[in-house]
Amino acid sequence: MAALAPPVTQVLRRAFLRLAFLRSLHSAWQRWFLWLLLAVLVVVLLGTVVWLAGRHEVEQVQNALERDTADAVGDLRGGLQRNIQSLRASLAVGVDAERWPIEAAGLLREHREWLRLEWRNAAMQPLAAIDTPYRRRIFDDIERGAEQPDVALACTAARKLASPAYSSSHYVPMEPGGGLEVMELCLPVERGGYLVATYSLRDLLTELAAPTLSRGQEVSFTEADGTRLATIGAQRRTGTRVFTSQQLIDLPGAALMLRVDGWRAAPDVFPNLLTALVTAVSIALVSVLILLARDSRRRLRAEHDLAESLAFRKAMEDSVITGLRARDMQGRITYVNPAFCEMVGFTPEELMNASNEAPYWPTELAHEYQHRQAVRLAGGMPPREGFESVFMRKDGSRFPVLIFEAPLLNAQRMQTGWMSAFIDTSEQRRIEEISRASQERLQASARLATVGEMASLLSHELTQPLAAISSYANGSLNLLRAEHASAGNGEVAMAISRIAEQAERAGQVIRSVHDFVRRRDRTREAVAPQLLIEAVLPLVRLQARKLGVRVELQVEERLPNVLCDRTLVEQVLLNLARNGMQAMDMPGLGGRTLSLRVHRAHPIGGATSDARAWLEFAVADVGCGISAEVEARLFTPFFTTRPDGMGLGLSLCRTVVEQHGGVLLFAANQPRGTVFRFTLPAAAPIH
Repeated sequence: MAALAPPVTQVLRRAFLRLAFLRSLHSAWQRWFLWLLLAVLVVVLLGTVVWLAGRHEVEQVQNALERDTADAVGDLRGGLQRNIQSLRASLAVGVDAERWPIEAAGLLREHREWLRLEWRNAAMQPLAAIDTPYRRRIFDDIERGAEQPDVALACTAARKLASPAYSSSHYVPMEPGGGLEVMELCLPVERGGYLVATYSLRDLLTELAAPTLSRGQEVSFTEADGTRLATIGAQRRTGTRVFTSQQLIDLPGAALMLRVDGWRAAPDVFPNLLTALVTAVSIALVSVLILLARDSRRRLRAEHDLAESLAFRKAMEDSVITGLRARDMQGRITYVNPAFCEMVGFTPEELMNASNEAPYWPTELAHEYQHRQAVRLAGGMPPREGFESVFMRKDGSRFPVLIFEAPLLNAQRMQTGWMSAFIDTSEQRRIEEISRASQERLQASARLATVGEMASLLSHELTQPLAAISSYANGSLNLLRAEHASAGNGEVAMAISRIAEQAERAGQVIRSVHDFVRRRDRTREAVAPQLLIEAVLPLVRLQARKLGVRVELQVEERLPNVLCDRTLVEQVLLNLARNGMQAMDMPGLGGRTLSLRVHRAHPIGGATSDARAWLEFAVADVGCGISAEVEARLFTPFFTTRPDGMGLGLSLCRTVVEQHGGVLLFAANQPRGTVFRFTLPAAAPIH
């Protein structure tokens, strides 16, 4: 017996384990079956609720359409009755052959639904007819005779009923194609005869039916068999359900059906489905709470770790001076760091709520930046070394930035946008600009020093040859005068005299340039403006004849003398005139005219204002003008647009004018070209 105990114990243990497994399996199956049964019952219940709600919604839509149709029928009947009253009112004083066309035309202007008004006698012969001014005439007077069946039937019915009567609708063709469905109204006249009004069924719907019917609905007149006679309103949209309502319009002598078709996506399931989802979520919430209780500890631990990671990343992003910006695949900004906000002057909310055109884009470059953004969003890769751009702060100031961009990838290594880093290069640019300007100033100073030395050397070396030329010319002139002057000797004497004058003038120019370079004070004298113009005019006209330029002079009368260094001012006028003529030396340019003008003026620009009078000298050409790039550097030393120029002419001209207290300016000439103006003080004060 003792030997049989262990096997019996093992068998009993196995049986107990099998029984426990079966019980647990039965309990699990029973639990899942109950949950499944509950889910099926809830789904059936909610489906029934949704179906009932849909049916109720369909009935509401149909009832609303029926009410609208009834209102439209009432509007039509009331409008037709008012039209009859208008016709009767026009007959209150009788029908007069002279007054009736005027009254009929007034009625047609008030009632767009009428196409024609006719006055017929007792034999149905037309006496007068007026067509509506709102349509092209569609009736032929020959065809509108006494034998017209529709009008005859309507008037016969009106005579029997002793009241207005309508004809059945009939189709009137139009040239070159198409036509209208019309209906006749016949109103008996007390003294014999009839008034016939022709209705357009389409215009009748447009003018008398309720205006709200044509919004999202199709309104039509139909016959008893459903044939459409006239239709207005919106056509059916794809994917919508048709709701139809018909009502009879019983008129004396005729009957029409008013049909209204409404389009709507019926039934509107979304609100009912939302209610079902809320119910299902409420049922599922009980089971989810069990899982949430188990998952809460792990979630709290993960959230704590994530908060630590986010705080660490936020501290790093706030500490850098590089601007950071993230954009999604549609170009919307999803993240900016404080450095970027400080850089552009906008808050994170203003940047992330902006449209595709960022608020920090300059207006003149917005189109270019949109194109570049479209290339990025299309998958275009930016250069690895970055690229330069210009941004605009909130106050409107511009600043350069260096941009580095890279794809923004999520945890699944899928691109969700673009990450950009920005470096403000304003300070670097400023330092580079200061360095470049310093280098340019040093180079300009060196060049000016060299030019000064060359001017001094040339003035020293050319003084003696010019003095010799002047002496020989004067000696030759004296020898010619000592002899008996003949006709030939007179011309030679005049030429030698001119040589002496120009040699003396060249010497004065050289001495003036020498004194100007050495910064010596020049003696100024009172000179008439006409003499300054006449001194340079021979040289100007000589070059003008070579270039085919016509010279115009405009000198105001009774001008005071100007206080100036005559030689330097003459050189300024000569240089400006030569520049103007060279600006017109272009092939195919017609009407070459150089204008020299002198008139009274007040100080312009930055000229000093005092009690003296001022004279303005102007040199105007009709050349190609000055571009915006050249304007910025026009008076810069050594800047020139001509291959054989030195770039010192305009700079020296401005210096000479400013030393006299005036100012040298330029502006665009009309219709083309450029005008240079400078002022000089008058020798006499204003009294």
